[in-house]
Amino acid sequence: MKIFITYVSAGAGHFRAAQALDNQFRKNSPSWRIELVDVLAFAKPVFRITYLWGYNFMVSFARWLWAIAFYLTSSTILHPIINPICFLITRINTSAFRDFLIRENPDYLISTHFLPSEIISDLKKSHQINSKLITVITDFGVHPFWLSANADIYVGACTYTKEKLILNAVKPETIKVLGIPIDPKFQRIPQRGALFKKFNLDERKFTVLIVTGSFGIGPIEKIVDVLHRDAQVLVVCARNKKLFVRLKEKNYPQVRVFGFIDNIEELMGLADIAITKPGGLSICEILAMELVPIFISAIPGQETENVKALESYGVAKTARSVDEIKKIVLDYQAHPEELSRIKENIRRIKKPSAAEDLYNVIRQSSSGSAS
Repeated sequence: MKIFITYVSAGAGHFRAAQALDNQFRKNSPSWRIELVDVLAFAKPVFRITYLWGYNFMVSFARWLWAIAFYLTSSTILHPIINPICFLITRINTSAFRDFLIRENPDYLISTHFLPSEIISDLKKSHQINSKLITVITDFGVHPFWLSANADIYVGACTYTKEKLILNAVKPETIKVLGIPIDPKFQRIPQRGALFKKFNLDERKFTVLIVTGSFGIGPIEKIVDVLHRDAQVLVVCARNKKLFVRLKEKNYPQVRVFGFIDNIEELMGLADIAITKPGGLSICEILAMELVPIFISAIPGQETENVKALESYGVAKTARSVDEIKKIVLDYQAHPEELSRIKENIRRIKKPSAAEDLYNVIRQSSSGSAS
């Protein structure tokens, strides 16, 4: 069995989902040939740099520009014009990736980004490969770019995603609601008492985790300023080194400051609630840990759609100002029964074993084909 897991290294979530699948498949079937493939590694330099830095720049400094691009490409009226232009640009700049797929022709191609799905679908349409295409949608909504005429299976985060796919004329039998693949470490909810001892924190105090993606985007410093007297605060600055230094210098007694870490699941295990950006992977990790989220600083488009989905299930609230964040936090602190109610809702929708479940889908399908 030859399986290539394809992604685009623009935005961390697509890679994390691909990596979770890669680890799961290698662990369960070491005899299979599994390859983790970044499409941009094959792309022409200008296209690769534009894709990487263009996205990072817009979501960090020009969200209005990203919002315009997202909604223009979502428009059903403009789609017949924009889609062929985007496809032509992609085809010209990813010819090496196309040649690689034609040469290898794996049994399965799994995509955690719409770009490889588009390329693979076109190769299947022209019968240059006969691989099965599985598109793993890494958000709760569905942008039209995710739709590929020759996808064999769509993996959706929840029934909300499935309904969006069906509205876009995707056949229900091709949709599997398995969740977004995450690292299995988020399935193991740790013993809180042991964690509080490890981090030398007070288990009796209400604990808030602030984490807003790899860039440390959002009014994090202001949030810490208004919460540090009322709660125990854990704040992850990620790659935002200036923010890390400023918060460290304030030396608030009830605040712990972290940089870029690889044990975020432990901090989630300590927290009562999480203040976070609503990225698809981050949401699934938080839900797996049964942590109640408050959403801030949503990227227009995919993340605002994620917010809409989670609010429809009654598991999240959105704060549009620092004062509103404080109000929501204090309300949760004063009403633990509300947190318990939301956690019940979370248990009904969380899908922490998506990687393993997709592995089982492929294993059963390949066993059926063999027989």
